[in-house]
Amino acid sequence: MIELRRAWAAPSQDDGGSEGRATPFQDVRWSHAWYSTLGASAGTEPLIVTIRDRASSEPALTLGLILRTIANLKIVEFADREVTDCNAPVLGPASPVALRSAAVMWRELCGALHGVDLVRLRKMPDEINGRPNPFALLRAARPCAVNRNIVSIGEDFAVYKSSLARSVRKELERSWRVFTRFPDATFRVATNVNEALDVFAIMEAQQADRMRGLGASYLLSDPSFASFYREVLIGGVDDGYAVITTLTSGNETVAALMGIRRGPCYVMLRHGTGRDRWSNCSPGRLIVDRTMAWLHADGVREFDFSLGNYAYKRRFGVTRVPLIDVTVALSWRGLPGWIGDRGAQWILRHPILTAVARRMARKRAIRQEA
Repeated sequence: MIELRRAWAAPSQDDGGSEGRATPFQDVRWSHAWYSTLGASAGTEPLIVTIRDRASSEPALTLGLILRTIANLKIVEFADREVTDCNAPVLGPASPVALRSAAVMWRELCGALHGVDLVRLRKMPDEINGRPNPFALLRAARPCAVNRNIVSIGEDFAVYKSSLARSVRKELERSWRVFTRFPDATFRVATNVNEALDVFAIMEAQQADRMRGLGASYLLSDPSFASFYREVLIGGVDDGYAVITTLTSGNETVAALMGIRRGPCYVMLRHGTGRDRWSNCSPGRLIVDRTMAWLHADGVREFDFSLGNYAYKRRFGVTRVPLIDVTVALSWRGLPGWIGDRGAQWILRHPILTAVARRMARKRAIRQEA
């Protein structure tokens, strides 16, 4: 049975809302912030899907989606807009665990989306807390162009640090020594919403300055994105879901890092660093190291460095975790989008073409910004 709701509401326990969620991105606080800010833009309509087993009426899964209309083309996709690194259904007890039952569920879902031209579900894990993601079982599932970057740490943080390359450990130690030579240099954690919002404003300015210096396109400069992240902080700092950490010297914020946490899992979202005079102590890497140590002492065991395979992430020993996409055209108007996604997936399987496509995308972004 398929239930479609056209307005955001937190899932109840009866909808499977108490079941384990895939990542902190499937938290109610993230969804509330998203639908109340980014989800309120023109041409976007919330679409909350609950699927139940026909025989038992037990919840199978819940999906936080949107219906987007672009030039009469109706597209159903996750509530994302490139801020959600890992999209996933919230699984209930009746979630399919085999191809046949997953395919039946998928047909019923597509059949319920009357008037929709294209279904595009991107950046999904193949497993959710050890349970299969039913969409990953479908024949339409394809590799995603991006991947997560995960560091899993056992009970002893020192064992993890010793596993890093000696050059990395020595550099972090040197950076901390250099940083602590400055007056009142310290690592801090924002303890209330007002403090977190003040730090976030500084972080925004630091990020914008850096991107302008690189001559790169900066998506997050849009005011709607700033409103979204502020809403996450307002709804999540007091109970520890949203985490803001800083390196400060006197009244100056040298580096700041924003992330979200749910139980033993933490995801890094945004970070900023101060002026060039701080570069000799590598504040970007140092804030990550100090935040990980603090969070590990507080029970976090999985650190998600988010999307983007940057060199600094490799230094911290990340493991690349693949994601999957499912795109299906439900009408002839959706065929160009389906073909485009299939073409991108084909390029992904050919590394040379992938590198060329990424270079072209970077050049196009710089031209657009200019």
